[in-house]
Amino acid sequence: MRLGVLDVGSNTVHLLVVDAHPGACPLPAHSHKAELRLAQLLDDDGAIGPQGVERLVSVVQESLQAAEDKGVEDLLTFATSAVREARNADDVLARVRTETGVELQVLTGEEEARLTFLAARRWFGWSAGKLLVLDIGGGSLEIAYGIDEEPDAAASLPLGAGRLTAGWLPGDPPAPDDVRALRRHVRTEVARTVGEFSRFGPPDRVVATSKTFRQLARIAGAARSAEGLYVQRELKRKSLEEWVPRLAGMTEAERAELPGVSEGRAGQLLAGALVAEAAMDLFGVERLEICPWALREGVILRRLDHMESV
Repeated sequence: MRLGVLDVGSNTVHLLVVDAHPGACPLPAHSHKAELRLAQLLDDDGAIGPQGVERLVSVVQESLQAAEDKGVEDLLTFATSAVREARNADDVLARVRTETGVELQVLTGEEEARLTFLAARRWFGWSAGKLLVLDIGGGSLEIAYGIDEEPDAAASLPLGAGRLTAGWLPGDPPAPDDVRALRRHVRTEVARTVGEFSRFGPPDRVVATSKTFRQLARIAGAARSAEGLYVQRELKRKSLEEWVPRLAGMTEAERAELPGVSEGRAGQLLAGALVAEAAMDLFGVERLEICPWALREGVILRRLDHMESV
């Protein structure tokens, strides 16, 4: 069957269409996305403003039309941290439901981590052993660890690249004092979580998902996305530590000139790099592998599992 997943994230609204059936690998058929940066559109009270809500409704309507055009039989819809944490979340969800007919499922941070972990487990397989999975989004950092398809531990921290950029790095390039303050904040938050995971012992494999990690790996020398999903890509902590001060000294426009860095994400790349560096350092990770599958694929896989069990 042809499934669609509509992901209302902190940076983008992304419709992914796949051809899938239980027991088979989902095959991408179409992708439709729009950058909203909802995590950066919150007002001083933490609410999504009228302009952001209007744009969200419009993009959801466009995505529904794209799903219909591509023959989607079943559309799965969800929203993550930007909507979840907005002060007016209920009003936003009601507005989307009234004007589009879409009932957005708001995932908790732990659900995000668990579904992303499922996707990584299926991608790497059982031979990967104990997995530590890291995912930096626009609004949050998800961490999950385990040996099965359900992680033994999962956590979500408010350390998304978009959120941190908007709240901590106003300059272009950012002031050194602001960078140091953000670095301290990120490391304090991550350090509080390490003990929850370290009691399970060291992982056999550390993997990362999300565009932030893919871009960091690319500027550190990983293969281009055009070379395909099955090319192994990795990020070494040593390379990341060398890149962080360089990114801190660049303007947003200069970062956008780096290989693999999109113009829309260039402004967030430094904050994302600080989070990645902190996570790798505090969890004792020297290198990690980039996983092409993430939350959207996890949602699809869970849906297929439920179909198979009926």
